[in-house]
Amino acid sequence: MFNLGPTEILVILVLVLIIFGPRKVPELGKSLGSAMAQFRRASDDFKRSWEQEVEVEKSRKSESEHTESTYNYASPEQTEVSEHVTTEMASATPESAPPPAAPAQEKPRSEHWI
Repeated sequence: MFNLGPTEILVILVLVLIIFGPRKVPELGKSLGSAMAQFRRASDDFKRSWEQEVEVEKSRKSESEHTESTYNYASPEQTEVSEHVTTEMASATPESAPPPAAPAQEKPRSEHWI
C-alpha cells in the first residue's frame, strides 16, 4: 500500500514531535501500541470464529448428505421396478391429467445429539 522509506518515517516522527511535544510522544506511542494489540486480538478472534463457523457448516453439509444418501438408497431391483411402474403409468395416463404428485421427502434433522 504505502512504501515508506527511512527518510519519510523520520519526517513523520519530527512532525509528531513538533506537534505534540516531547512529553506527549511516549504516551501516544503507548496508546498506539495498545490499540494495535487490541485490534490484532479482535481480528484473530474474528478469524477464529469464522473458521469455526465454516467447519460447522461443512460438518452439517456432510451430515445432511450422509442422511440423504441413507434415506434415498434403493437397491437395483427396486430401481428397475420403479422405472417399470413409472413407464406404465406414463403410458396409461391421459394427456390432460395432471402429473402425479411427488412423494414428500423427510427433511434431515438439524439437531446434534451428543
